[in-house]
Amino acid sequence: MSRIGRRPVSFDKTVSVSINGSTVTVKGPKGSLTRTFHPDMKISQSDGQLIVERPSDGRMHRALHGLTRSLLANMVEGVTQGYRKELRVSGVGYRAQMDGQKVVFQVGFSHPVPVAPPEGIRFAVEEVRDASGVITYTVRVEGSDKELVGETAARLHRIRPPEPYKGKGIHYVGERIRRKAGKAGKVGAKKQA
Repeated sequence: MSRIGRRPVSFDKTVSVSINGSTVTVKGPKGSLTRTFHPDMKISQSDGQLIVERPSDGRMHRALHGLTRSLLANMVEGVTQGYRKELRVSGVGYRAQMDGQKVVFQVGFSHPVPVAPPEGIRFAVEEVRDASGVITYTVRVEGSDKELVGETAARLHRIRPPEPYKGKGIHYVGERIRRKAGKAGKVGAKKQA
């Protein structure tokens, strides 16, 4: 059984927390987050720590206990350090560039694809040239809300997922792309003819 819910969430003096019933607002140097939790969970604050208590040892309450504590910890970390996801645009002629707040992708379509950031999210584009002179573009998605950063990065990834033959497309930094061999039978068919 998980003991995550029993651990208190610590925060420093730069963070202020206000609890109004089951709604918690966390403010810090990177912004402010508000979330409403399940009414059965009792959230209290004491000495720079948030403590979550459950009313019973029922299955649902045990699950909500750990979930509530994890979401509170993510909120505190988001307003103090923030969250970041990085995506890489790779492929001949594929690129990304900033246009004000928007990021504009040119990834093999007949038209550029502009994407505006949702509120609380910032985009940044960096051009990287490797040793062989190939240029790739790194798109950073930054924000204080972990869920929103992840969802925005997934939205960008869906514009042009990496294809398995050459690996062209938009992929997460560190993502392992399963590669396929090309049409090997095509070469053998020419020789027989």
